[in-house]
Amino acid sequence: MSKSIIAPGMRLHMALVLISAALIGFQLEQMQLLAMIQWHHFAYLVISVALLGFGASGTCIALFRPFLLRNLDWLLPVLLFVCALLMACALPFSKGMIETFDIFFVVVEPVQSISLLLSQAIYLLVFFFGALPIGLVFIAHSHRINSLYSANLVGSGLGGVGAVFFMGFLWPLDLPAVTAFLPWAAGCLVATEVRRILVCSTGLLSLVGIVVLLVQPQQTRFSEYKDIRRILDIPGAAIVAAQPDPQGQVHLVRAPTLRYAPGLSLTYTKEIPEVSGVVLINGDWFGVVNDAPPRFYQATTTALPYAISMRERVLLLQAGTGAEITLAQEKGATTITAVEPHQKAARLSWSGFGLNSPFTNQEHQQEYVFVQPRTWLARNQTKYDLITLPVVGRFGGGSGVMALQEQYLLTKEAITEMWHSLSVKGVLQISTWVDTPSRNTLRLAATIREVLEEQGVNPALHTVALRSWNLVTFIVKRSKLTSGEIEQVRVFCNDLQFDPILLPGLQTEERQRYHTIADPDFFSNLDMLSSPSLRQILYAGYAYDIQPTSDGRPFFSQFLRWQSLPDLTRLFGERSVSFLELGYLVVLVSFLQATVAAIVLILLPLLHVGRPGDRRLQGWAVLYFGALGLGYMFFEIMLIYKLTLFFGHPLYAAAAGISSLLIFSGVGSRLSSWVSSQGVGLAPIALVAGILLLLYSRILSPILSWAMVGSAVWKSIVFLLVITPPGIIMGMPFPLGLAQLAGQSKRQAAWAWGINGCSSVVSAGLATIVAVEFGFSVVLVMAGCAYVLAAVAALLKSQP
Repeated sequence: MSKSIIAPGMRLHMALVLISAALIGFQLEQMQLLAMIQWHHFAYLVISVALLGFGASGTCIALFRPFLLRNLDWLLPVLLFVCALLMACALPFSKGMIETFDIFFVVVEPVQSISLLLSQAIYLLVFFFGALPIGLVFIAHSHRINSLYSANLVGSGLGGVGAVFFMGFLWPLDLPAVTAFLPWAAGCLVATEVRRILVCSTGLLSLVGIVVLLVQPQQTRFSEYKDIRRILDIPGAAIVAAQPDPQGQVHLVRAPTLRYAPGLSLTYTKEIPEVSGVVLINGDWFGVVNDAPPRFYQATTTALPYAISMRERVLLLQAGTGAEITLAQEKGATTITAVEPHQKAARLSWSGFGLNSPFTNQEHQQEYVFVQPRTWLARNQTKYDLITLPVVGRFGGGSGVMALQEQYLLTKEAITEMWHSLSVKGVLQISTWVDTPSRNTLRLAATIREVLEEQGVNPALHTVALRSWNLVTFIVKRSKLTSGEIEQVRVFCNDLQFDPILLPGLQTEERQRYHTIADPDFFSNLDMLSSPSLRQILYAGYAYDIQPTSDGRPFFSQFLRWQSLPDLTRLFGERSVSFLELGYLVVLVSFLQATVAAIVLILLPLLHVGRPGDRRLQGWAVLYFGALGLGYMFFEIMLIYKLTLFFGHPLYAAAAGISSLLIFSGVGSRLSSWVSSQGVGLAPIALVAGILLLLYSRILSPILSWAMVGSAVWKSIVFLLVITPPGIIMGMPFPLGLAQLAGQSKRQAAWAWGINGCSSVVSAGLATIVAVEFGFSVVLVMAGCAYVLAAVAALLKSQP
């Protein structure tokens, strides 16, 4: 143990790197765990809780600064040891609340909101005890803030990269305990002779706790609304294999009595075959492994493209287990390409059940391509006779649980790319589960119509849609439908008892010949989409948002319109609103909880910190550091969203966006002292950052779209080149402002740390809401404006 840590040496910088890496790694691990146990929406909740912990630590420093700094020699390692123990214990302590949390009752049962709040409180303690030593080091050594802040940011960036790496071969439930060794090691690095018994006993207790939790197997349950829970309720169902993966834990489930028959005709008289197994990712449906005979697939709505013409070149986008390959092979396809981004799940689909993959058939030219589907469309120049997409939505309705999941295969830009990838007689096939009231079907129909109109063709002459009892299948043909093809569609529907709902020359009585639709207004709404003027009336008056989505706002499953909530409440009952579009409402509830917590834990305590002589200083700090927190988080959240398409998965996007931004911000922090020595003030630096972000709101999307056609290495190089300028510039204003403020008042420096954290907490949730409502470009514009506001605040500070 060293005698003192007053001089910030190499060990102090290394400790900052370790604790910063642990906090970001823990953050990403919890994002994956919550997405696995519950739903996708909770990933962004973790970011808010982490920022709240940082903000609360700033408040604690501001309130108790003299005591904390006076005892820093022994308090610093103790805080790090406590953080390590809490990091290992967080999941065992909170998993009961997380597992029993019922997303479908969060609005109508207060106990669910309380459960959500308590689980957040446990994670809040982890980030609080991790951020507190970081803030204390910044305040105690404010004259070296540039190098210390740089170590903090670089460590955070490395933590993001390391977390994704270890997710490839460590189980999600074991990762927090492994990560806890990092803050424990940081505590050992800064331990001193001061209060040696207390420090050593705390460190030993922390180590024992981490080891015990690591060697003890952790068990958890999925939410009862996850697909895996419903499948395991089937008699005889059992998990036969599971493997960790950064894109989500893969489960192979054998369910001998399960039948899976989307779009199957009621005329099919043979026994519906049992599936050999089900593949799930994070407990959500990925696909089935099925040895069903060709006749089975020929009796589904998805066989329509083959009924009207030969399909030699077939492209299956987001192919999953490749179940549709059998139908393509039987119908004579000579070239079959299956594009699936989740490589591990696809490879395990058939081998995990001891079966031969359909790609072992040597009579066909076939390949599995493990890339993001949009990347393949941008890169590949082949023209296909058939392009198919997976079924849209969830059987029985999803109640909005996928509202915040980016679905880049269903945007107007994606459908346009598929249109251009079709051969002259090629067709695009998209199916959606029937939902009531209709949302997926109407939005999909609206998207197809708008895309075709933009291509200068009449959608009515190129589109077919037919309906079974549970599925609607759309067929979009590149050339006009011929009279012979129209007749073949009618024959196909009559033979298999499907109802055509879109077809040139369609008669009213044909639409419900075999299946009665539950939504009485469905056909009138569908017909309104055919007219541009009536379509706008439907968009404005429909209870749900059914307008097509874009790459700038790719939330296909987000249908909630706030102005419609009163009408929906009257229609379905007050206790039924929660079953309509839960995903977005959960984000709003968690955002409000985080905002209230930020006010209670950060703002209110800070009102007692300032002195009368510091009022002008406080006003500048609020505006400057609040704007920096807002701008930085808006850019970070927007970056995660944009990179989901670029890198193909939300976790990769979060890791790449957070890590790279923090690393380059760390470089900027390191360079900030040199910039300041050249006479450059706070205002010009913040202004340059704001202008750069405003520029990026126009050029970032085109650059990323252009780079998508390249390899993974090429995309990484382009991304690093793109993120470097804003990352470096955005890393300068905070340490420079904090150093200036600490030179005038260390109390106000701690106060500013808390203000920045509070602003970041609010902006993390607000950025998500703005992205859903208005799109990513608006979020980026707001980020740029926030930095411009910080520049204005810096100018006001310089005024006498």
